[in-house]
Amino acid sequence: MAKQAQKLEQARIDDLIPYARNSRTHSEAQVAQVAASIREFGFTNPVLIDADGGIIAGHGRVLAARKLGMDTVPAIRIDYMTEAQKRAYVIADNKLALNAGWDDELLALELGDLNDEGFDLSLTGFSEDELARLVIDAEETGMPDLASGDREPLQQMAFMLHDDQAETVRAALDVAKQMGAFVDTGNENSNGNALARVCELFLGQHGNS
Repeated sequence: MAKQAQKLEQARIDDLIPYARNSRTHSEAQVAQVAASIREFGFTNPVLIDADGGIIAGHGRVLAARKLGMDTVPAIRIDYMTEAQKRAYVIADNKLALNAGWDDELLALELGDLNDEGFDLSLTGFSEDELARLVIDAEETGMPDLASGDREPLQQMAFMLHDDQAETVRAALDVAKQMGAFVDTGNENSNGNALARVCELFLGQHGNS
């Protein structure tokens, strides 16, 4: 039978006790990100505390709440864990989340849509470099609608470019697209086809040695 936590309460931050041996670190930058998230979305994830107010999960959220000048935070008091369970959960709460992965294609499409809507993508927690790699125009670079197992011949490649380089690449892709339709490539991605055309022209001029 699943253990049941007690109901949600508002806990005074000054009464909460951080776990002295918490191995999860929180940089100033990360705390600022969490604070920005709380400001935008609200305090959506309660802090977990024990009967004495010791923090079991949510150290970073408490630091962010302090940064925002909050006096209390939503908390759930857990009184059924043994001391060993509490110590283990401090680790598990963080590590289990890290074990999840990303579907880069779906993530890029979602971020691209949010970007098109003018949403502040820094609130998602990704760095500027990560966003530069992930944010794509779904209409131009979305994968074709293929049956299961038919995507194997297609590959996705990511590049890190300086702003000036990115402008040059976009200009080259635009020229390649204006040279005519892409026929029998097996790829419906216009940017991918254009890049392949640019590379073919380059190799045609300079050889493939």
